[in-house]
Amino acid sequence: MKKEIGIVFIFLSITALLAGLFFGTISSFQFVYPGFFDVIPFFKNRPLHVSLVVSWIFLSAMGGIYYYLPKYCGLPLFSRKMAVVHIWLFFITGLLIITSYMMGKFGGREYWEFPAILAIPVFISWVLFGINYFKTVLKKIGQWPVYLWMWATGICFFLFTFTEAYLWVFPYFRNNLIRDLTVQWKAGGALVGSWNMLVYGTALFVMERIKGDESVAKSKLAFWMYLLGLTNLMFGWAHHIYIVPTAPWIRYLSYGISMTELLILSKIIWNWKSSLEQAKKDYYFLPFRFLVASDIWIFLNLILAILISIPAVNIYTHGTHITVAHAMGSAIGINTMILLASVLFIISDVTKFEFVNVQKNIIRVGFWLTNVSLLLFMIFLVIAGAEKGMLVIENKLTFQEIMQKIDPYLVSFAWAGVGIFTGLLLTTVPPLIAVIKYLRKK
Repeated sequence: MKKEIGIVFIFLSITALLAGLFFGTISSFQFVYPGFFDVIPFFKNRPLHVSLVVSWIFLSAMGGIYYYLPKYCGLPLFSRKMAVVHIWLFFITGLLIITSYMMGKFGGREYWEFPAILAIPVFISWVLFGINYFKTVLKKIGQWPVYLWMWATGICFFLFTFTEAYLWVFPYFRNNLIRDLTVQWKAGGALVGSWNMLVYGTALFVMERIKGDESVAKSKLAFWMYLLGLTNLMFGWAHHIYIVPTAPWIRYLSYGISMTELLILSKIIWNWKSSLEQAKKDYYFLPFRFLVASDIWIFLNLILAILISIPAVNIYTHGTHITVAHAMGSAIGINTMILLASVLFIISDVTKFEFVNVQKNIIRVGFWLTNVSLLLFMIFLVIAGAEKGMLVIENKLTFQEIMQKIDPYLVSFAWAGVGIFTGLLLTTVPPLIAVIKYLRKK
């Protein structure tokens, strides 16, 4: 039988998540214990961690789109063969990227640290995805639910920001420090906006399916969130470049709109949760729980994001561990919780696998361990970052003196990372086993 192409993406996405967390955990201990596990040194582990976690976000979102369009939107894929080529191209390129890291072959920039030549197949795979998506959804006549717009925007802006991220290969950008730095940080910030479109669109779709009410994704509130998200995607990145001597209006505009779409997303999830019948909460117990968790993390991360967007605060926090805390809160607390809800929804739907009480209990333990560990993880990073900023600006200490003072917080953060890895391992292994059994069927 033909396997659901979306579930293949989901399988690879979970594998990428666990591998990325493994390398991230090792990296955190290498950071506080130099010489730890020198088989794969820190300068290789860090890009492995970043690239694999970014792959998890994109692969799980893509898998959802490939599955939801024909199954629930009544839109058969334009080309299944194109989707198969897409996944093979993504997979082979991913192996080449991992191999290049292992061999110590780099050449890229932030998020894309692999040799620049490998950007070409990555770009082609997204072009194939984009063609397949638009050729599929343009068949739909009438009002589109907001998630179709969000997915379309995410694909288009990924291709734009990915191209922008490689402008450094041209001397015009590379030979001017200010221009190069501005474009790179702009591309990195907008890249996050592009995957947010894919992830938040997925959240709205899953909420619609659980509730069985299309008004969730066609409401004015949902479209306001889309427009604010689009504005953030185009302008909200500017809070990354407060320290670059660019035009002041860019910074003011960025501060005014920074993270506003999260307020509306949180409101939508809150309204959805409150209006959902208890029977549906019980039936969709696992996806429901992860969506609710994402709402809590939206609130916590929004507070941190607003604080570090204030220029007077940003002077102390930019480039410190607080920036890492903000990134991890978004990547794990918001994006990963939403995507896990989608992944669990799809796996249950495709494999017809009923999670028994033992498996549900394992996932429940993993859920709580992940969230509690992530909270501790962020607290230790914020404390370390705040102290580092003060010691640099106020006390003018050397780097070595600062690292000695914040070392206890960094050790604690590393052990909290072990808790996150263990929690997500417990969360994903039962559904991963179900997927493997499904893929092995003839």
